[in-house]
Amino acid sequence: MTMTAQVVGAIPDARGLNLYRADRDAAALFGFYMPDTLFRHLDPHLDRLGALAGGHLDELAATADRNPPTLRLRRRTGEDCAIVEKHPAYVEMERLAYAEFGLAALSHRGGVLGWPEPMLPAAKYALTYLFVQAEFGLCCPVSMTDSLTRTLKRYGDPALVERFFSRLTSLDFDTLAQGAMFMTEQGAGSDVAATTTRAEEQADGTWRLTGDKWFCSNADADLAMVLARSEPVSGLKGVSLFLLPKQRRDGLPNDFRILRLKDKLGTRSMASGEIRLEGAEAYLVGERGRGFHQMADMINNSRLSNGVRAAGLMRRAATEALFIACRRQAFGRPLIALPLMRRQLAKMLVWTEQARTMVFLTADALHRANGGDPEAARLTRILTPLIKFRACRDARRVTGDAMEVRGGCGYIEEWSDPRLVRDAHLGSIWEGTSNIVALDVLRAITRDTALPALRTHLKELLDAAQLDRAEREAFEAAFARACAFAEAAAREASDTLARQAASGLYHAVTAAGLAREAAGAGLPHRLALAHLVLTHRLAPRDPLSSPDDAGLIDAVLDAAVTPA
Repeated sequence: MTMTAQVVGAIPDARGLNLYRADRDAAALFGFYMPDTLFRHLDPHLDRLGALAGGHLDELAATADRNPPTLRLRRRTGEDCAIVEKHPAYVEMERLAYAEFGLAALSHRGGVLGWPEPMLPAAKYALTYLFVQAEFGLCCPVSMTDSLTRTLKRYGDPALVERFFSRLTSLDFDTLAQGAMFMTEQGAGSDVAATTTRAEEQADGTWRLTGDKWFCSNADADLAMVLARSEPVSGLKGVSLFLLPKQRRDGLPNDFRILRLKDKLGTRSMASGEIRLEGAEAYLVGERGRGFHQMADMINNSRLSNGVRAAGLMRRAATEALFIACRRQAFGRPLIALPLMRRQLAKMLVWTEQARTMVFLTADALHRANGGDPEAARLTRILTPLIKFRACRDARRVTGDAMEVRGGCGYIEEWSDPRLVRDAHLGSIWEGTSNIVALDVLRAITRDTALPALRTHLKELLDAAQLDRAEREAFEAAFARACAFAEAAAREASDTLARQAASGLYHAVTAAGLAREAAGAGLPHRLALAHLVLTHRLAPRDPLSSPDDAGLIDAVLDAAVTPA
């Protein structure tokens, strides 16, 4: 007689769950934000990716997390080198991301997944949203490759674009060129004006870069965007943007060294390192002395990607927590029936769904901005730091709460929870810490006059939400308070209020977006989510009062649970 895998009291295991199908709102929301023909074409690919993310891809990610990359500095023949050796599990994930699903290329070329033209941002982020639920670390190089390609196309010399574009967007893994962004220096951090890396122009029009870059993710990338000081002046005006190839024009390795790889809390699968530039050959990108302006485009794209990844992590954590709560008993009842657990799960879903809504609202604005709409460009300018600030912070809470739902086993590395918690902390640091990004929200209001575009957007969302009169008035009053607070904080240059202002605007936008989705996507429970945002995030509330939201919680959970 053989022992069966299922025993009384066994921990519910979601391994093998299709994460696309388990997410009750996914298909309806993806279809709502994409043209019908594109969504119907992508639906089977989303289904396949959902199955991979809950099974094989998740296994690869766990293996790569346990076996981080290593740096080899010398060949056995005695020659110096800087080779990052990756585990086969990570390489297989690279092939899936870059070659099969084309995540870094699909915004820039046709032919990815059989679609004849470049895809909308909503399509890219829907696919990324599923992929990152299994693997977070690799999504950083994927995002940087995508963002580098965008920045190169926008600012690079046509000859430079022609030279590298096909490799950056290749679906052939063996010819693909991966991208990176080398910006951070040990003494500068977020203060780009303190950049000390030097750039010297050569007679042939190339440049030579000298200096140290302190935190370089995807350290062995084929191409990297690098900030360096090209002018003999201090501050941002002396900084230019350069494209740094891994190989020189003569085919020899370029003149820089990976000094070591970082031993990181999270994203262990992906190589981040310290790099010393020793007269490395590079090419000027964009206008000389305006490097930060050009790099800002790449940073903002990466910030949005951070928000997408945070949203995906939250969704994976919420799916795991719901799976467990529906299948585990405590005190003679399923966890999902216990009042405190229901409240905890509902909070997790509010934060999770706020982030997803913000992803697709920003993706839509980005698409219109790319098409030349100046109002959409202003809207994108403020939505991007909002999602980077709030969603990345919320991911730390949601992943931590999901670990608690699993209990003691959630603290054990053979489950997904520790990896989700470790990776979630990254979003609040990379491409600007929470304080830096909150201050950027105020700059978007004062310098880029983005608040009127946001107000218009809120009205448009409410117009499409089909609210009754009392509901609409409640939402409008809360939104007016959030906008007025942010406007006053920006006008008075009150840095201490920046985080409150950013949170208020984020909650206003996501509440309006959730309400609009309830009507437009045929998902009425998303209006309950919107009301929970209004009640717990925007409305004045006595912290010691008894909540009156049981009906809203029931509506949210009844729509979210997957039957055992």
